[in-house]
Order: sequence, then C-alpha cells, then structure tokens
Amino acid sequence: MDISDFDYQLPDERIARYPASPRDSSRMMVLQRDGRRLDARFAEYPQYLNPGDVLVINDTRVLPARTRARLERANGTSREMEIFFAEPYGELGTNTWQVLCRPGRRIRSGDRAIFGGGELSGVFKGSVGEELHVLTLESNEPIEQILERYGQVPLPPYMGRPDESADRENYQTVFASHSGAVAAPTAGLHFTNEVMSAIRARGVSVVTVTLHVGIGTFLPVRSQEVEKHVLRPERFEISPAAADELERARQERRRIVAVGTTVIRTLEYLMKMHERILAGSGKTDLYILPGFQFKLVGAMLTNFHLPKSTLLMLVCAFAGRERIQEAYRHAIEAHYRFYSYGDCMFIER
Repeated sequence: MDISDFDYQLPDERIARYPASPRDSSRMMVLQRDGRRLDARFAEYPQYLNPGDVLVINDTRVLPARTRARLERANGTSREMEIFFAEPYGELGTNTWQVLCRPGRRIRSGDRAIFGGGELSGVFKGSVGEELHVLTLESNEPIEQILERYGQVPLPPYMGRPDESADRENYQTVFASHSGAVAAPTAGLHFTNEVMSAIRARGVSVVTVTLHVGIGTFLPVRSQEVEKHVLRPERFEISPAAADELERARQERRRIVAVGTTVIRTLEYLMKMHERILAGSGKTDLYILPGFQFKLVGAMLTNFHLPKSTLLMLVCAFAGRERIQEAYRHAIEAHYRFYSYGDCMFIER
C-alpha cells in the first residue's frame, strides 16, 4: 500500500487547539454496523452501548515530558535546547531515558544537560538510531517528580501554541492514574465522571488496561510503502482482574468496545500472541494495516487522526478505508474538530 492511500487535505481551521468544554460536549460521528452514519454528541455515548458490553479504557497518565535545558559540551561550548523525554532506556524505573533533542546534532557521549539553572544535571551516554539520545539524570528522585518540576505538557506540534496551565488537567483523561505516556490517549479525553456513571448504570462493564503512549506517536511514516515502516514498541500492562473479565467476555461472546487505538493495539497484540487475554506486562509493536484480522474488538471510539499516520491506518483497517475516507470528508464538510483536542467517532463492526 502506498502512503498516499492514507492522505487527505485538512483546512487549518479544523484543527482543535483547545478542548471542548465541558469534555462531553464534543461532537461524535457514529458509524453503525448497518452502514448508517449519524451525527451526535459525546454526552449521548452511553446510549450507543449495550447492556453486557465491556468498555475498555486506557488509564495511562501523561508525563510533562517536554523540558528546557542547557547543553554543556565536553569541549567547553554550550547552547540552549529542548529535551523531550521519550521512554525509559533499559530497566523500568531508572532515570536513564531515551530523549529527543532540538536541536539534536553534534551531541556526544559525556556532554551534559543542565536543568533549572544548575539544580539538576544529566549526562549523555550515546545515541539510539538517528533521532534519540540516551540521557542519565544525576538524581535518585523518581522521574515523575523530576518532570513535574521541570517539564511542560507535551502538546502535539500541530496545535501551534505553547502549553498553558489548564492543559495540565485538560490533556489527561479523568481516569488517568499510571504515569508513563508522552502523549494522551485522546479518545479518552471526552469522558466525564457523569458519562462513566451513566455507562455503568446501563449495565456495561468497564475494564482498565495501561498502554503508555510513546514517541512513535510523533514520528512520521517515511516509507512510501507503508508496510516497510517499523512501529516503535510501547509499554503495556494488564492486571489479572482485567484479563479475567475480558477473557470471560470473549468466551461469552459479549462485545468488547475499545476506547482508542492504544486499547486496540494492546488487546489485539495479546490475542495474536496467545489467542486469549492473559495478565502481564510487556511491549507491543503491533502495526495494524488494512487486511489485519481483528480477533477481539467489536467497536471502537477514536478521534480524527493525522493524514499518513499509523493511527489512521489502524482505523482504516478496522472499518474499511473507503468507509473512513467518506467519513473524514463528511467530518471536514460538517466542521468537525480534528486531532487530540477534537471530536470523535464511534465505529461498529
């Protein structure tokens, strides 16, 4: 497949730079199993779920992963730079991370990064591929606390604005609890506590998994043939209670509804590896393209994604490329808001 198969033109004014307020006032396009398309509001979402469904949410919490630092080279020169903490390097829980640097050229092992005017420093230990550097922070403080003090909310570049104080709350889901993501699982941003209560009152089970959205979200597909692209692995965890609930629902043939592409990748990875849902943790690099055979998920909630992105490819695999292309054309004409802070789609298979 050619990358152009997943391209479209979006007017700049369709990009959502701020979230809907309240969260559940966002618009929702519904692609029903019988082929009908409806325009709705997310506050109505519970009525599109059935008693007995299992709604699966991602409880990852976004780290304030974008920081400013001063690069001090071993040769005595220095300059200001941005350091984006992408993912841990080696064992989880250490303060050695793979980082993106802007500007990122001519960084060598032994160079130092100085944060907060000298309050914290780190040492570069080499590079991983062409874009990522390895940085060890000289502190025993947990990385989450360090980034809370020095970091900024990692809003995607297409928003075209710096983060604001409100983004500390707006760019987290109401069920975010396990820190580790560098981008929000955006389909979850529409939920409010009131909507969650209405979903449970309808007889829908809610199951939580964790997938820490990684730097692959920001890295473009550079291959003309999309099959040649390599997806960076992302860390996931599923508890015994969640695995038992999902496996029971699978055996009972109840509908599994995924909130976001992150949930789909976690669940379908487990099914591909084990033919069932097992508890545990690991990394998934599952790359879902049209032609993929879904084994578990029967419906999904998702935002409108960037052209030529792996997220758009996954949605096309789930619902059909022509069906999604037509839905996106309608969304643009009907003035839906796109991307992380934008509106959403509910898709049934």
